[in-house]
Amino acid sequence: MLTAMFGGLAPETTAGVTLYTDAYVVRGQVQTRARRLTDILNRAENGFLVLTQVTLDEFGSKASAIQSDYAQVNLGAVLFGVSDEPVEPAPELRMPKVSEQALISVPPFRIVGRIHVLPERDLRDALDELTGAFVPVTDATYWSEIVGEPRTTVNAVAFNHSRAQILTPYRVSDPWEGMGTRGSSGDATA
Repeated sequence: MLTAMFGGLAPETTAGVTLYTDAYVVRGQVQTRARRLTDILNRAENGFLVLTQVTLDEFGSKASAIQSDYAQVNLGAVLFGVSDEPVEPAPELRMPKVSEQALISVPPFRIVGRIHVLPERDLRDALDELTGAFVPVTDATYWSEIVGEPRTTVNAVAFNHSRAQILTPYRVSDPWEGMGTRGSSGDATA
């Protein structure tokens, strides 16, 4: 009877994840039936994940990493997560979407990559419809100059929607461009 009820569920597997918080990088394993990191994070029933085989690195610390058999990680503290293994999309579950280049600011980190929005919509409206506690970004590069995290490119990250600002389309600009500096005589100099 249980097989009939739950036969369609994926088997439970172990997935390696890396979670970035304000102060730590938490690496470990999670038991899950979900295939994608976004699903693992969004389906957590109690607002946390319990990881096994955990390594905890504090930003800017010269101390050794902390190792533990188990750790409970509050998802409200997670800025974004990175899956250790790439996941191929399941064609039967694929919803047609278009990808847009985006810059996501999750202080103190920045993420550049592709967000996926519903097609045939104005980009402003598509962003309004972008929901979920954790949102995927594919072909992603993340970094933080503040905490000294170098640019790292991965297949996908899942960022905490409540902690982020999304900019798309975006361009890098110099806020001082076109403005001269004033010398002691008050003349503008370049």
